[in-house]
Parts: sequence; C-alpha cells; structure tokens
Amino acid sequence: MTTTEKKEMEVVKGLDVARYMGRWYEIASFPSLFQPKNGVDTRATYTLNPDGTIHVLNETWSNGKRGYIEGSAYKADPKSDEAKLKVKFYVPPFLPIFPVTGDYWVLYIDPDYQHALVGQPSRSYLWILSRTAHMEEETYKQLVVKAVEQGYDVSKLHKTTQNDTPPESDSAPTDAKGVWWFKSLLGK
Repeated sequence: MTTTEKKEMEVVKGLDVARYMGRWYEIASFPSLFQPKNGVDTRATYTLNPDGTIHVLNETWSNGKRGYIEGSAYKADPKSDEAKLKVKFYVPPFLPIFPVTGDYWVLYIDPDYQHALVGQPSRSYLWILSRTAHMEEETYKQLVVKAVEQGYDVSKLHKTTQNDTPPESDSAPTDAKGVWWFKSLLGK
C-alpha cells in the first residue's frame, strides 16, 4: 500500500477579523484533551483587543458546571493575508503559569460569516463552528466535505450537544478550580 503526500491546507485569505469576532458555537470537533468528554453547549467568544490581538473565551458545560479557559490569538505572520492565527492559553486555568500555544487556521468561512471550518497543520484538531447553536444538516455535510478535501480523517468528528436554549455564562456554577481540566487529561 502506498501513501500519498497530503497537500498543504488551503486557508482563507483576506479574513475580515472584525466580522469574525463574536460568539461561535461548536457544532462538531475532534475530541481534545482540553475539553471534558461530556461537555455540552461548547462555544467560543472572540473580542478584538485595542492592540489588534483577539481575546478568546472558550466555554463548555459539564455536569451542570461551566468550565472555561481564556486566552489570546494573533496573526502568525502579520504581513500575510492568510487566516493563520496563533492561539495562546495559560494552563491550568486555576493557576495560569504554563503558556500553551497552538495553530488556529480558518480553512473556510461562508460569505455571510455564519459558518466556519477551523483546523491546524498537523490535522489533529478540527472544528465546525456556527453563529447559531444548530446547523442545517446540508450545511454540515458541505463543511465535512471541505474537511475531507483538506486531508482530514472526518471519522474522528464528534458532534457537540447544543441545547435549544444556550446557557448564559453566569447561569451555572463555575468550575473555578479547573477540575474539568484535570478530568479531561485523565480522559473522563
């Protein structure tokens, strides 16, 4: 059996960062060490900082408690028009001393900035994001096809449970101790 060299991923060019800001709901993703396996209503909220960087707030609910981590994102190459960002988080969340930096590449965004496909060069992570908590099945399938075209093994995709009424950030007790982070490392 021969293996073929995967082509380099194509990323969005000329991303309008201001339009990309706001809340995005995770419709599906590759399971990550940094998220609890039973997390629901997972979402990300992006806010433009005065210095041009992006404030990142990732939230998920697990067993009725809100787990979250905050970080920042910035263009990997300020001179490039490619949507290749770096995201930096400090872990663990309750004692933020270890910086963890990852790639965040916008692989596709629809013209109305309502749906996005986000990945990174190793193809170990993939997210299907939407401005709404639910996505039409046809739109979802189109994004999965785009992921396959980018060389992703979409059999690893896991749909994220999103409730019809997404919770408010302050409507649940917060897991300020970062227990969810430890549990996620242990595969719970």
